[in-house]
Amino acid sequence: MIPFLFITTVLIWGTTWFAIALQAGPVPALVSVFYRFGVAGVLFVFGLALCGRLRFPRKEHQIWLVAQALCLFSLNFICFYYAVSYIPSGLESVIFSMATIFNAINARIFYGDRITKQVVLASILGIGGLVLLFGRDIFSSGGTGALTGVALAMLGTLFFSMGNMVSRRNSQMGISPITANAWGMCYGALILLALITVTGTEIVPPADPIYLGAMLYLAIFGSIIAFTTYLILVARIGSAKAAYMTVLFPIIALAISTMFEGYVWHWTSILGLVLALTGNIVMFAPKKTKRDGSPPSSPKLELDKAATTAS
Repeated sequence: MIPFLFITTVLIWGTTWFAIALQAGPVPALVSVFYRFGVAGVLFVFGLALCGRLRFPRKEHQIWLVAQALCLFSLNFICFYYAVSYIPSGLESVIFSMATIFNAINARIFYGDRITKQVVLASILGIGGLVLLFGRDIFSSGGTGALTGVALAMLGTLFFSMGNMVSRRNSQMGISPITANAWGMCYGALILLALITVTGTEIVPPADPIYLGAMLYLAIFGSIIAFTTYLILVARIGSAKAAYMTVLFPIIALAISTMFEGYVWHWTSILGLVLALTGNIVMFAPKKTKRDGSPPSSPKLELDKAATTAS
């Protein structure tokens, strides 16, 4: 069961980046993100209601669920959807995998968590890998587009990391991650609709079958199923082992990008990918066992520590 859950989650999250690229076109990015989380939010809440697990969040929790929606289900994906117009979707997934580094820094700022030598080494490897991956395009003539794409993807990853900090707070307040994300997707759709209205963005209907298929795939598989399988994995094998998916899904995304987007590899990009993925491996390398014989974390604690949905 565990291998099936792991493979399913990696395959889905590894392919969502190309699905985002398939949505680039006449439908504005803001509207595309709205379609995704409007459908996902309604289906998620409806599914929980059918299972008898739908819980209405208390009034004092609403503001934090809105904050989670802003960071995880609206602003971050607006950045990702715009970034894919400038850089291949596979490279975008590599940038997103650096969320582990952002999380370590933000956890230090907001929760006082200690930054270890392990985190510092992983950060150096990750940043060095990104420089090699994108340096050729950024510093070449007319590399403004690549720089814009990298900046947008980094900003989206920062928003995602901030959402993880809010999610951590929500878990400490007793809000289950599944409930928080179900309502968060609904709130995210409302936020996106408000942005569409304020900016006067035209709501273009998804008439293209390819676009419609990609949108449904992202809403159902990328936003609901993969997140649920990830949470189950976290409960069964722990958040550290489950987080190894951030090492694997960029490889799938880059393979798809190479086949369908014409991404051309150079020795610098290969070395950069190796360094970036090594940084993630270092980040999740097993820590030394405590000498006091402390028992392992319970599934509930692991769920509370879990990062929320990726893409």
